[in-house]
Amino acid sequence: MPTAIFLFFASALGGALNAVAGGGSFVAFPALLFTGVAPIAANATNTVALWVGVTASTGAYCKHLDISRRVMVPLAVTSVIGAIAGAYLLLHTPAQTFLRVMPWLMLGATLLFMFGGRLASRTGGSISRDASTTALAIATIFELVVAVYGGYFGGGIGILNLAMLAALGMTDIHAMNALKVVLGGIINGIAVITFIVAGAVVWKQGSVMIGGALVGGYFGAKYAQKLPAAWIRGFVIAVGTGMSGYFFWKAYH
Repeated sequence: MPTAIFLFFASALGGALNAVAGGGSFVAFPALLFTGVAPIAANATNTVALWVGVTASTGAYCKHLDISRRVMVPLAVTSVIGAIAGAYLLLHTPAQTFLRVMPWLMLGATLLFMFGGRLASRTGGSISRDASTTALAIATIFELVVAVYGGYFGGGIGILNLAMLAALGMTDIHAMNALKVVLGGIINGIAVITFIVAGAVVWKQGSVMIGGALVGGYFGAKYAQKLPAAWIRGFVIAVGTGMSGYFFWKAYH
């Protein structure tokens, strides 16, 4: 029971963080590892649980989703292709190799979360209705990289997508969050199907975390605007930095 309660609240917090900006995996994924789940199984289970949470938060942002089909279709198709490749790569990576790669992935996502705002502050315009062919081509390539990373690990894909949208010129944070949730839902959804078919999910822990992620994702999206953004950013950065350090020590000690 204490383990179930711990996993429920960890996934609820992770779902809430993903609904606001991203970084939920920095909480939910380590929680599974701390309870004794193997790294690859923990990553698969975390992806399933937090995907449900992201889906729960979609309704709160749908009114802000005002993107043309010309922009949405190539980004969605690229997300599917990249997610399949990333999930396949994870399932064919030895556990020890993943354990050594994982802290670098967490550190990279944490640094991007810390400094991604500087990129957003230097961009202007909007792609809610149109975008140049060059900008759309660059975004599609970038999204392919994000999707492969998301299918493989998933931590920080929300921040990666926000950085890509900022580079395209989007400035409306609500519209950016709406598109981020949709693209993240596609990437993780494909990875979820792959992991379930492969039997990589630990359902005893996963079922508890799905419940927590549902609660956190729904209420996180609903009340996100009432919380100081600096508090959320500070918490995600602290957890990401701490977990990166811990897993560097665990992998290379």
